[in-house]
Amino acid sequence: MTAATHPTADQQVTQAPPGASAMAACLERQRAAFQAAPYPDAATRRDALQRLRRAVKAHEQALTEAVSADFGGRSPHETATADIVPTLTGLRHAIRHVRRWMRPQRRWPHPLMQPARARVVHQPLGVVGIMVPWNYPVFLALAPLTGALAAGNRAMLKLSEFTPATNAVLRELLAAVFSADEVAVFEGDVPESQAFAALPFDHLLFTGSTAVGRQIMAAAAPNLTPVTLELGGKSPVIVDDDADIAAVASRLVFGKLVNAGQTCIAPDYVLCTPARRDALLAAIRATVARRYPRLGDNPDYTSIVNAGQHERLLALLDDARQKGARIEAINPAGEGHPDGRRLAPHLVLDAPDGARVLEEELFGPILPIVTVPDLDAALAYVARRPRPLALYYFGRDRGRQQRVLRESHSGGVCLNDTLLHVAQDNLPFGGVGASGMGRYHGHYGFANFSHEKAVFAKGRINTAAVMYPPYGGVLQRLVHRLLAR
Repeated sequence: MTAATHPTADQQVTQAPPGASAMAACLERQRAAFQAAPYPDAATRRDALQRLRRAVKAHEQALTEAVSADFGGRSPHETATADIVPTLTGLRHAIRHVRRWMRPQRRWPHPLMQPARARVVHQPLGVVGIMVPWNYPVFLALAPLTGALAAGNRAMLKLSEFTPATNAVLRELLAAVFSADEVAVFEGDVPESQAFAALPFDHLLFTGSTAVGRQIMAAAAPNLTPVTLELGGKSPVIVDDDADIAAVASRLVFGKLVNAGQTCIAPDYVLCTPARRDALLAAIRATVARRYPRLGDNPDYTSIVNAGQHERLLALLDDARQKGARIEAINPAGEGHPDGRRLAPHLVLDAPDGARVLEEELFGPILPIVTVPDLDAALAYVARRPRPLALYYFGRDRGRQQRVLRESHSGGVCLNDTLLHVAQDNLPFGGVGASGMGRYHGHYGFANFSHEKAVFAKGRINTAAVMYPPYGGVLQRLVHRLLAR
């Protein structure tokens, strides 16, 4: 595509919002800066990552307070555990390994094409766009940025309109250590997000819902912008008959209620046999009561981020109730309706097919329990539905574990735990099918934001000349036979 036909943001959005021209201008400045230094060396990349890490540490308290303000009450321990610490560990991992990641990878040329050399070179893409959700506004901004910087790129971030306090701190933090032609931050509502997605980035990463992910992909399509979509879906928990119920409840409650369930890989529903259901329910109730003895003023229990999300969750419960499900609120202190936007954990039992709680990603402290006769039925239940971002299996039999891994599709899996695969810097994180495409974290983020360029270098002796015209010689026929073996 020539420069004359390269679409701009103003051409791609019918009525461009006020910030669209600033976004387009920033992209051009960053692209020009990248062209002036298209392959930052390892020292330059490590310096950028170190600057970012120092800035996060310096702003840790401010970020924690801002996230809590945006949520109307969020546990500082959860912000440390799920936002700050994984950001810092991911940066440290990249700082330690980026020099090795950058090394060209040797490949062996075909024997009949020797003498020659072949290698794969990881080349920076240019300018990366990162669209950040509200649920983990620090980690889901800075983890993709870590991969982009490690790969030698420049980046533009579009932050969520639902986290203004956190956005202000992130803007200050990033401006303190990066120039605008290295890393730039933008805010705004839906029109600004649409304009941002329509920019001709060299790569675009979006984290959010599947429905919006479809819109982002459509906006990027006219530019053929490569996209990484980190979506979500209904991540199932399969509880097998040999699972330790106390351990299941402990790890399930943690995965479900951290950030009040507002996590893309939170356990969304449980599949278990009727014989195990009552014991599991009792263990869940006891675990919630022990960890959250009260809800209304408990600093460890996070609020729902805004009134719209709170009303959506209440509507899901009402729909299930109207369709015949049994709803149980776990409210250990009997506080009635908690103050503000806090929502008690709810168990949903016997929900019929068609209930919204079984169709939509919940993204809150609501947990349907679905009974199935056996593991066969559990796997079939999962297979009939869109492929989720995560799957959690509880059971000790190694053969059955392997069967679950073979016969199910999901972005990632935890065996006998929840959530913790996302915290492994040496594992890829990403979805499959309706839960997304592409992956990042650690080396996978570096690779995601790089172009793997194939390089083939020929020596003075040209053995390939035997394949040149005129065709049909004896030696040429011999080579054909050797190559076709």
